[in-house]
Amino acid sequence: MCRLPGLDQWRGLLALLLLLLCLQQAAGAALIHAKAWLAPVLLEHAWQRTLSRGGGPQKPWPWADTWPVARLRAPLQAVDLLVLAGDSGNALAFGPGHASASAQPGSQGRAVIAGHRDTHFAFLRKLRPGDPLQLQLPRGGVRHYQVAAANVVDATQQQLQVDDSGESLLLVTCYPFDALLSAGSLRYTVSALPSPLLAARPAPVPMPRQVFSL
Repeated sequence: MCRLPGLDQWRGLLALLLLLLCLQQAAGAALIHAKAWLAPVLLEHAWQRTLSRGGGPQKPWPWADTWPVARLRAPLQAVDLLVLAGDSGNALAFGPGHASASAQPGSQGRAVIAGHRDTHFAFLRKLRPGDPLQLQLPRGGVRHYQVAAANVVDATQQQLQVDDSGESLLLVTCYPFDALLSAGSLRYTVSALPSPLLAARPAPVPMPRQVFSL
């Protein structure tokens, strides 16, 4: 006749299961921290390859669906960020993303860059009119901008016309900055124009007239 496990055996099995669960959770947390540390390193290496190879896309890891397309600096806020291709959730998890429907960074038209309000683009709330911004381009040149204005817009009521009316930079994030949820329709936008004293305009690159949804 088979004997049922005693109370001590059940306690031992329960302790073993709890230990295995703790180890699994610890391994998952360690993997997340490892990814958080490793991703910026790989992105930086990809950007350096981009600069050294004349501007072509360089994936940070073989299965990546994004890559660095510019480097955004805000000197007064001590911010230095790599801008990634695309503004999908996958790209925005690693840094601000360039909206593909907008102008290419540094070219004629409005280049739109989006980022999360509670991580990479938290500094937008500190920008003031006249503050400098710098955008390093894939071929190594640097465009200099000055903040022109900051506005709060409702994405359900307003769309941005992306055309070739002149070079500009638009930084976009969710609003309010301290909201518990990020699913609202409000967006905080910072527009910047080329600095007349520092920016040497390249030859214009025509862009088709398009509409960008915030």
